[in-house]
Amino acid sequence: MIFVTVGTHEQPFNRLVKKIDDLVAEGTIKEKVVIQTGFSTYKPVHCEGHKMMSFEEMQNTLKDARIVVTHGGPSSFIEALQFGKVPIVVPRQEKYHEHVNNHQVDFTKLIAKRMNNIIPVYSIDDLKKTIDDYDQIIKTKNSGESSNNKQFNQKLEYIVDKLVEK
Repeated sequence: MIFVTVGTHEQPFNRLVKKIDDLVAEGTIKEKVVIQTGFSTYKPVHCEGHKMMSFEEMQNTLKDARIVVTHGGPSSFIEALQFGKVPIVVPRQEKYHEHVNNHQVDFTKLIAKRMNNIIPVYSIDDLKKTIDDYDQIIKTKNSGESSNNKQFNQKLEYIVDKLVEK
């Protein structure tokens, strides 16, 4: 099962929701897909969609997912890492009116470079190949195993503190 979460930001993330739905429709993705759509106005036709999910529903879905695809919000991809998943991160972009600025792109680039434990996708056209090659890509990443969580959280806290100082 693939779980996609776009978070709770009030701007739609139709670009990601529609792309995933299209990949299922064309048969590229053959497994079940659950999408937390948030404030997206595009409603998935070929996937199981939920506007919002309770904390418990989210935890259970993250735990059961083979692949987790998230927006670039830190708490979403950190949560996936805590379940031992290497998330595919598709940051929201200002030019598509998905967020007020490009901080998700900047933060995703920073974490990908420093931690090497997420799979960034900056162009939605790369999502199909990333999902197809997921099992090979994760072999090149630092896993989100619990033994690494404390170190990751400490490094992330340091990075955030430095960003806030600017």
